[in-house]
Amino acid sequence: MTTRNGAVAHYSPSGRVTSIRSGGTTIYRGSRGAQTIVTQRANGVRVVTRGPNHGYVEHPFTRNGQQFIRRTYVVNGHAYARVYRGYPYRGAIYYHYVPAFYYGPAFYGWAYRPWGVSIAFAWGWGPWYPAYGYYFAPYPAYADASLWLTDYLLAANLQLAYEAQAANAAGAPAQDNSAPAPQAPADQSEDNGNANGTVLTPELKAAISEEVKQQLAAERDAASGSQSQAAPSADQVPEALSPTERTFIVSTTLVQQLEDGTECSLNPGDVLTRIADTPDANQNVKVMISSSQKGSCHSGLQMDFAVQALQDMHNDFHQRLDDGLQRLAQSQGQNGMPASPAADSHPSSDGQAQPDLTASADLQQQQQQASQLEQDVQQASSNGTGQ
Repeated sequence: MTTRNGAVAHYSPSGRVTSIRSGGTTIYRGSRGAQTIVTQRANGVRVVTRGPNHGYVEHPFTRNGQQFIRRTYVVNGHAYARVYRGYPYRGAIYYHYVPAFYYGPAFYGWAYRPWGVSIAFAWGWGPWYPAYGYYFAPYPAYADASLWLTDYLLAANLQLAYEAQAANAAGAPAQDNSAPAPQAPADQSEDNGNANGTVLTPELKAAISEEVKQQLAAERDAASGSQSQAAPSADQVPEALSPTERTFIVSTTLVQQLEDGTECSLNPGDVLTRIADTPDANQNVKVMISSSQKGSCHSGLQMDFAVQALQDMHNDFHQRLDDGLQRLAQSQGQNGMPASPAADSHPSSDGQAQPDLTASADLQQQQQQASQLEQDVQQASSNGTGQ
C-alpha cells in the first residue's frame, strides 16, 4: 500500500505491517513486534534504532588517509563510541570493527587454550531466559573460554530481543530487567514463521565456538603487532565472505523478502549459515537459516542475503566478543572461574573515538518521525485512502 504522502507499506498474509519505506527511512517490524528503523541522511550519516532507547548514529571520517566510520551507540541513556575501518570490495565500501582495547598475550593465551579443568559458572540469568528456554540451553560446564563466550554471545542477543519486545509491548523504553516476560504472539505461523522453533544444537554451538577461537586468534595477532594497522589492500574480501566465517548470529530484527514476494522475520539470536562464497551483481550471497526461534523464518530456508548485512553481524559478533572478554577479565577467579594472567589491557589508537553528543536527540527525533509514519499508514489503511 502507498499513502498519499508516498510512504510504501508491506503487509504479512495476516495483515500485519512488516515494513514501511518513506524517503530515506525504512521501518521494519518483526513478527514479535520488535522494531528496527534505518534512516540514511546526507554526507553518509546513518541513524539506526534497534528498539526503544537503543540505537546508534553513524558518521564517516578519515584518519591517516584511511576511511573510517564512528558509531555512537545509545543504550538507556548511556552513549559510547565504536570505530570501523573501511575497505573497497567490488565497487562497494565495507567496514570492519576496530577494537578500542587489546589485551596482553598471556591473557589471550588463557582465553584461547583449554583450562585443564571444566568449571560450572553461575550466570544469574535475568527474566529474559524463561522466554527462550525452549531455544537456548547453556553448556553445563566450561572447559575453555570459547564455550563460555559462545553462551555469552547468544545470551546477549536473546536478551536484546527480549528487552526490545518488552519495551514495545509496554509502549515505553525498558529501564531495567524487572519486567515480566513478554508473551509469544498468538499466531506463530504467520509470515512463514517457524511455529515450533528449532533448538540450538550442540553442533551449531560448536561451529560458533570455533569462530570465537578464530576471532580470539586474530585479535591476539593484531594486539602483538602495530596498533595502527596498514591500509587495506584494494578489493579486499570482507570478513563476511571469508572461508572461515560461515556462521552468523542475527543481532537485530530484520524482515526478508522471499522469492514468492512474501516476507518473514529474523530475530536476534537466530543463526544463519553462508552456503555460497561469491556474491551476485547486487552484492547478495546465498545463506541458509540454521536455527530460528518461534515466529522467525523457517529453519532450513535458503535465501539471498546482503553481504553488508552479514558484515554487520560479524562486526556485532566481534564487539560482543570484546564485551565478553572484558567480563571474563572481571570474573576470573570468581564463581568457579579459573584465575587468569593479568589482562594488561591497552588502548588501540585506531579504535578510539569520542561519542557524538547529539546522538540521543537524533534517535529520539527518528523515533518520533517513525511513529508518525506508522500512524499515517494505519490511518490510510483504515479509511481506504491508500493505494
